[in-house]
Amino acid sequence: MEYSQSPSAVRAQPLRRFRPGWLPTLVVAVLLPVLVMLGFWQLARAEEKRHLLASYDARRTAEPMPISQLENTADKAYRRVHLSGHFDAEHSVLLDNRTRDGQAGVELLQPFYDQASNLWLLVNRGWLPWPDRRTAAHYTTPPTLESLDAWVYVPPGASFQLQADAHSDQWPLLVNAVHPQALWQQLGRTGLAYEVRLEPSPAAYQADWPVVAMGPERHQAYAVQWFALAAALLGLFVYFGFHAAPKHEPILGEQQ
Repeated sequence: MEYSQSPSAVRAQPLRRFRPGWLPTLVVAVLLPVLVMLGFWQLARAEEKRHLLASYDARRTAEPMPISQLENTADKAYRRVHLSGHFDAEHSVLLDNRTRDGQAGVELLQPFYDQASNLWLLVNRGWLPWPDRRTAAHYTTPPTLESLDAWVYVPPGASFQLQADAHSDQWPLLVNAVHPQALWQQLGRTGLAYEVRLEPSPAAYQADWPVVAMGPERHQAYAVQWFALAAALLGLFVYFGFHAAPKHEPILGEQQ
């Protein structure tokens, strides 16, 4: 024998209403657009880095140009140049706070006189270790005329300095940021306003520099994180918005 319950005995489950509250709504209204905007900003940065790397690859495979031709080039960043002249061993500059594989060191920059253009250039010869600051950094300078290939480094923005690059008569100078034009003014010389970095050669030390500090893949990963945070925030907002409503509510259509 089958028994059935009367319709009055079967109570429909109450429909939950979306009641998130004004404070969570305000928080989500402020944070959600910010998280989404940060995600798209990281995607835009990744695209910029891809264009930069493509431009870098094209310029690094081009033939080196003389300094005289470089002076008439509007966009000098990463252009290969050919140098012919000699180093100034008396006015070296050590760029501090540079590490390789966890080892403390500096980058060695020296003035270089280019005979063809009659200009001085501040040439970065690469990284060298300097683990013990109680002794002088060890490096040598080629004494003869050199024929070298290098590329122009244009910093992406103003560099942060831990200390001022004050004028000093104690060489080599130990600095935290490179300012070629200030050096030429100090030495009373006419020179290129940008640092040039040597390609691997007998005159170079460890000459490996990343083109960008953060590649496109890192920016894409950060974009995914921002979008995931936005999705999580929206999901929590919807979940708690429904579950924050009172459990015992009048059923729609139910007679009191």
